[in-house]
Amino acid sequence: MRARSSCKRGLAAASIAALVAIAACATAPSGPPREAGPFRAADLVEIVKLDPTILLDIRYATSNNFTGRPVYRQARAFLQRPAAEALVRVNRSLHAKGYGLLVFDGYRPWSVTKLFWDVTAPDKREKGFVANPAKGSKHNRGAAVDLSMYDLSTGREVGMPSTYDEFSDRAGPDYKGGTDDERARRNLLRAEMEKEGFTVDPGEWWHFNYRGWERYPILDIPFEKIRGQTTVSRDSVAR
Repeated sequence: MRARSSCKRGLAAASIAALVAIAACATAPSGPPREAGPFRAADLVEIVKLDPTILLDIRYATSNNFTGRPVYRQARAFLQRPAAEALVRVNRSLHAKGYGLLVFDGYRPWSVTKLFWDVTAPDKREKGFVANPAKGSKHNRGAAVDLSMYDLSTGREVGMPSTYDEFSDRAGPDYKGGTDDERARRNLLRAEMEKEGFTVDPGEWWHFNYRGWERYPILDIPFEKIRGQTTVSRDSVAR
């Protein structure tokens, strides 16, 4: 009863923070899903420490994202070590073609996936634009990355058929619209990522999952608590 009353008071306040809390009370599990395993030991590494020519645009550390507010306290990107090392190889291959990788997001704590679900309209959930926290996200496992490319000669993000996190048909990796150049760059990114063991999400050209993602556990630990910027504490693993 106390939790229900708290939700009602939040509704009366009508603030963004209160609405998020209300949704959390009503629609999502209170903690990460429990999985039996066994899993590989989590070994998250900071991408730019392996290759500083991979640029970051961590939108979720700013208000420039679909929630309209920061959800990360630090603008950093991590992946499980094999995925991060594969990403470095993709970046080096793209350099020969005049491009570099621009990363929007990598490992994502489960609590952030829950928040995304809570604030997203049901019709957008049904189209798969956000992951269901009851199942967890491949981002929560450190085995998914959101990214695009930048032009090496200018340092600027290249144009693609849609913007990042655009909830529309233009986001699809096989969308036929946009310009020839936009589709060519999108397809180049996909081809280079697939060479290194990544597969594109069917609804988002920017989202790639690394092979063997299911062998890693769902994690819920903020960036600033990743010990030594490499190995994750076992206490953060959903069991």
